[in-house]
Amino acid sequence: MQTRELGRNGRKIGAVALGTMNFVGTYGDADRRESLRCMAECLEMGVDHFDTSDVYGMGRAEQLLSEFLRDHRDRVVLASKCGITRNPERPFDNSPEYIRRSLEGSLKRLGVDHIDLYYLHRHEPGRPIEDVMDTLMRLRDEGKIGAIGLSEIAPSTLQRALAVGPVAAVQSEYSLWSRQPELGLVQACGRGGVALMAFSPVGRGVFASQLPEPTAFGPGDLRQGMPRFDPVNWSRNLPYLQAFNAYARDLGHSPATLAIAWLLSRGPQVLALPGSRSIAHMRENALGATISLSAQQLAQIEAILPVGWAHGPRYGEAMSKGPEAYC
Repeated sequence: MQTRELGRNGRKIGAVALGTMNFVGTYGDADRRESLRCMAECLEMGVDHFDTSDVYGMGRAEQLLSEFLRDHRDRVVLASKCGITRNPERPFDNSPEYIRRSLEGSLKRLGVDHIDLYYLHRHEPGRPIEDVMDTLMRLRDEGKIGAIGLSEIAPSTLQRALAVGPVAAVQSEYSLWSRQPELGLVQACGRGGVALMAFSPVGRGVFASQLPEPTAFGPGDLRQGMPRFDPVNWSRNLPYLQAFNAYARDLGHSPATLAIAWLLSRGPQVLALPGSRSIAHMRENALGATISLSAQQLAQIEAILPVGWAHGPRYGEAMSKGPEAYC
């Protein structure tokens, strides 16, 4: 597993990380024992950065992760997030009181006294990012968190945050399925010495060896509300994905391996953050950090999946509230 810096002069971690949202049924039922086995296998493969949030399963992901951390805390670079309330009247809260209360709750559920990387999960509209940075930096100075992260922000917000203090990482959806970060965020992270943690690097399963069947999505599957999976858009997206799968097979790779190798080619500041409870899938994901693609191969991928190829927006109306728009 190749390693990359978690921010300028930050800790070196595996270029592929592990997201834990899938462990609490976001894409269907999850098995606790299978999830814990997946964590152990990931650690042995060099996937040593585990990412969670206080809203994944309303804290259940953190509680599950705490079971693994009891015996492996010294080997795991731990990240969690705050700022989403699940309150429809006030879905995002970045106040100092809420952030501190959220952090204390996460520390308790995780069974730790320190979180290595703590993210603002969503930036509350109308609250200056400078004020939020002040809050996070106070928590860092108290020793309760290590590095500071931001999620789903615009490049301009990152620029303002960096004027206040160091930001180690920014999370954003980024893959061959969703390339908006190329319109400024990838570049801003490179300039600022900030790691870009690309979540959903296999496109919420579209680059799996077996293509998803949207009509079979179970109750609670997050993808049911995503326009790219509705019948009309999916029928248009499917031929592109089939062509990419065929090219991956020609190269001797799984589609997920090739998709992550492509992502990691975007720059040394880019890291992949897939979420999976499947050991087999995580092996494919981790393999993406072991291969380098030639200029010819990258050009062929671009020809198969040109920028903007995906039909439909990545989020529906409800989920689009929170991520900052730009460009």
